[in-house]
Amino acid sequence: TLAESVLWEELRKLEVGTRFNRQHIVGDYIVDFISQREGLVIEVDGGYHAERQQQEDDALREQYLEQRGFHVMRFTSEEVLYDTTNVLSQIASYFE
Repeated sequence: TLAESVLWEELRKLEVGTRFNRQHIVGDYIVDFISQREGLVIEVDGGYHAERQQQEDDALREQYLEQRGFHVMRFTSEEVLYDTTNVLSQIASYFE
């Protein structure tokens, strides 16, 4: 998606001492972005994530990832596109 492309470009420039991978497989899931070394997964949620079934699926996915030691940060596409600075600030704060 456009939001994922925008965030990918920003993550590649973000200086937090780790490298991110895009569209990475973790078990049965493909996560949007991951820093395996730091245990961080970043997901960008489009509009369909507001649907009840998708929210339930997302909760199960998040639980699965957390059980494997990952911290999951979720952002809406709108946040990534229109409040990029705040999104990057939240991501950077994870590494402090």
